[in-house]
Amino acid sequence: MSIPQAFTETITLADGREITIETGKLAKQADGSVVVKCGGTMLLATVVANKEANPGVDFLPLTVDYREKFYAGGRIPGNFFRREAKPSDDEVLTMRLVDRVLRPLFPEDFHAEVQVMISLISYDKAVMPEALAGLAASAAIAITDIPFDGPMSEARVVRIDGELSINPSYENLLKSDIDIMVGATKDSIVMVEGEMKEISEQEMLEAINFAHAEIKKQIEAQERLAEKVGKSFPKREYSHEVHDEAIREKVWNECYNKVYEVAKTPSNKEERGEKFKAVLDEFLAQYVDNAEELERVTPFAKVYYHDVEKEAMRQMILEENIRLDGRDPKTIRPIWSEIDYLPGAHGSAIFTRGETQSLTAVTLGSIKDANMIDSVITQHDEKFFLHYNFPPFSTGEARPLRGTSRREVGHGNLAQRALTAVIPAENPYTIRIVSDILESNGSSSMATVCAGTLALMDAGVKITKPVSGIAMGLITDKKSGKWTVLSDILGDEDHLGDMDFKVTGTADGITACQMDIKIQGLSMDIMEKALMQAKDGRLHILNKITETISEPRADVKPHAPKMVVMEIPKDFIGAVIGPGGKIIQQLQKDTETVIAIEEQGEIGRIEIAGTDRAKINEAVAKINEITFVPVVGEIYKGKVVKVMDFGAFVQLAKGTEGLLHISEIEWKRLDKVPYKEGDEVEVKFMGYDDRKKMKLSRKVLLPRPPKPEGKPRPEGQSKPNTEQPAENQNPSAEV
Repeated sequence: MSIPQAFTETITLADGREITIETGKLAKQADGSVVVKCGGTMLLATVVANKEANPGVDFLPLTVDYREKFYAGGRIPGNFFRREAKPSDDEVLTMRLVDRVLRPLFPEDFHAEVQVMISLISYDKAVMPEALAGLAASAAIAITDIPFDGPMSEARVVRIDGELSINPSYENLLKSDIDIMVGATKDSIVMVEGEMKEISEQEMLEAINFAHAEIKKQIEAQERLAEKVGKSFPKREYSHEVHDEAIREKVWNECYNKVYEVAKTPSNKEERGEKFKAVLDEFLAQYVDNAEELERVTPFAKVYYHDVEKEAMRQMILEENIRLDGRDPKTIRPIWSEIDYLPGAHGSAIFTRGETQSLTAVTLGSIKDANMIDSVITQHDEKFFLHYNFPPFSTGEARPLRGTSRREVGHGNLAQRALTAVIPAENPYTIRIVSDILESNGSSSMATVCAGTLALMDAGVKITKPVSGIAMGLITDKKSGKWTVLSDILGDEDHLGDMDFKVTGTADGITACQMDIKIQGLSMDIMEKALMQAKDGRLHILNKITETISEPRADVKPHAPKMVVMEIPKDFIGAVIGPGGKIIQQLQKDTETVIAIEEQGEIGRIEIAGTDRAKINEAVAKINEITFVPVVGEIYKGKVVKVMDFGAFVQLAKGTEGLLHISEIEWKRLDKVPYKEGDEVEVKFMGYDDRKKMKLSRKVLLPRPPKPEGKPRPEGQSKPNTEQPAENQNPSAEV
């Protein structure tokens, strides 16, 4: 059997690298499959869509799955089962990045189940795979007859030394001050997410525009490939929705004005929800005497009533600049915050904005508590990480708990990125932040950022600057061309609006962002307006935060671990640990500390953590004894451990002693060593003799007696070396 003919397209990046898209060779029973390759990194993407929608489904059941095969990097998984298991957080984040761009591009009335699967099948350290995942997924769909308003693609933009580039290596990523993923169609930006080191709004817009220019090349390559394959047109026919125009018209006519009045009257989330429900109930009440007709009308009425709610809210904002809770477009909801709420935590805070509330706690630990990252791309210890929890009671719901959701992973990662920029490089602690959302009505991830800032300062972590965050929304009207940017959006404004744009930063610049666009053709003018309005709101919230606590506490709390970091020569690591860990275990027991040792190049980095400063100092002293190495020319206070006729043996540290020869005690000649065991004596370490024995001197620390006028130098005193100071002379020459 001959190898099938493959169709390929090539994309040349600005730096000369090439991306190839190939189809026709692998996974041919899927509706669409492609292999995307750049350097030695290869992704296989497949898509399958059912022909019909499942009964009762009125949404798009889209699943995007991304998995990294460990064989791609020549590795065996490090878990107990030695096979790929549940997706890692990084894999989940890549799934979300692709899903958020794909989902808005399917027709609203298309409800057949769609499954997109992306696998990393080969990994090259010079090319990070997540930057290619969106391209692979879109290309797999583009060559099929599945209804899709694409193609789309994604590009990871970094800035290194002022120069923008896309799709970096992991090594270059660590050098960048901008790292954003941009997803777009040929005409508009759909998604932006990333982190930055306090950049300006204009710098961010420049990076987005740079990415879009590169994305257009990738979309054109997909279009050429689809044309070669030849099965993408016409798109398959489908009919997944049934409508009743008479009921639609009746719902609009009888409900729109009532809904508009409810929307126009300021109210809280629960009250507003009850009033909206009452309008629908009133409409359906006219059918209560005819059970069969009520059953027929109700599903249609609910669909059309949702459209009425959406349009009424949008027109009220556009025409009257009034929002559901009575605010104008720029006003931020009332804020209150409190620190030190949890006595058992190392740092804690409550941050409440409107009806959104985060209770956040900080825990400080040692390197042993670091989050171990083990993936195909990287293996390292993460010393700062944030976990975000969104329980159902926060929205007044009772629903099953099924583990950490993709949304929780994504929101936690955004908040972590926002705060990473202000964690000092010299921070000795492993820091874990946990945000529990207790109430939610929009922008809970931004509440997490604000509460996280407060809790870090309460914990005494020396963050460089406070960080705040805000979620921006957008309402547009195609017919009139009107649009309004909203600051600090409610949950309903997110759901019924056209944009969810989260921006975090310090007073000096942006540290992270996440943007999802629900409409085509968002202009850069609107994006710039949103960014500048977000800056004003961000600074307002920052002022509220600093009213509660303006700078980190001077020290960690009494019950929090205190941390000392030491560095020792690598050769002493074994001596500190001892055989079978005996020495370090006993040391931890004696001093009530936690001691972690990590080899870094030619040094051993030791972290000593405990709640008692005196106990930590005791551990430091004992380690110094074990690892003591005298420095030539340094002065030490030692203890006499043995006295001989020719001198005294002086212990500088446990296990380290040298001979103080009788001729090195004083400038005059001595017949007897003037010390007894236990005496303390200050000596200078002069180096080692030919037999590698330590040479100590006390007399070089004493004033040298003057030479008697006209008399020979007393016997036993050597002639001074006029070329160097007396304290640098070789004492062995006088013995």
